[in-house]
Amino acid sequence: MAEMLFGFSANRRILAGLLVNLLSSICIVFINKWIYVHYGFPNMTLTLVHFVVTWLGLYICQKMDIFAPKSLPVRRIVWLALSFCGFVAFTNLSLQNNSIGTYQLAKAMTTPVIILIQTTYYKKTFSTKIKLTLVPITLGVILNSYYDVRFNLLGTVFATLGVLVTSLYQVAPLSSVFLLGVVPLFEPLSGDGGIFGPWSLPALATVLFSGVVAFLVNLSIYWIIGNTSAVTYNMFGHFKFCITLVGGYLLFHDPLSLNQALGILCTLAGILSYTHFKLIEQEEGKSRLAQRP
Repeated sequence: MAEMLFGFSANRRILAGLLVNLLSSICIVFINKWIYVHYGFPNMTLTLVHFVVTWLGLYICQKMDIFAPKSLPVRRIVWLALSFCGFVAFTNLSLQNNSIGTYQLAKAMTTPVIILIQTTYYKKTFSTKIKLTLVPITLGVILNSYYDVRFNLLGTVFATLGVLVTSLYQVAPLSSVFLLGVVPLFEPLSGDGGIFGPWSLPALATVLFSGVVAFLVNLSIYWIIGNTSAVTYNMFGHFKFCITLVGGYLLFHDPLSLNQALGILCTLAGILSYTHFKLIEQEEGKSRLAQRP
């Protein structure tokens, strides 16, 4: 009886964690897009707010003994923190300058870029099946971007940079310090559109809420990785991918042509195939290790 209650309690915690991650991951995209479209809030400042709120949230969690932090010398995490800054800033800029569909599909290019980097610089090998799954992913992204009526060069540049730094990176306090020094160089401090400009109360409340949601995204994703299987994590990620795409077209009325829809389906098929073959290879690797004397 005690084992049944423990199992039920554990399942409830997992479901609660998945639900928090689902809602926060989808909400952060829509809230940020809303902030850019309706308030024109500066991008880097919004990113800085996310970092600061995440840092404060993690500090509170630490004081509540939810997790035990580990310290590393600053020199060992400088490049990691810088790449984290680039990851968040460029993905937000991609969201600001692209439709949600193009923004979401561009992120799917992270997998091909990671494989390219690992193959080129780390001499890691991948099976032919894994390599072939990159074809529909890449083709689908290109197809969607080509037929996106809101396609623009600046958005493509930001999406590309976001994919590159995402493929390299994560570290909130040090990243906050870096951005604090950079923000004044790229964004005005006062006046319309400035950091300390005449923002309305609803705008400031939405920005702060966006920071809280960003904290929940970061916290819940690590909790899911630590408490569920690779299959659950990947399948759940694909579900969020689809929901975000549909939500973008419904909430922001992004136009969707037949060719774009084909591109989305093509990319999704490639992602699912990649996950399927990757998980099979991981299980085969575990089986070989278990059979060794």
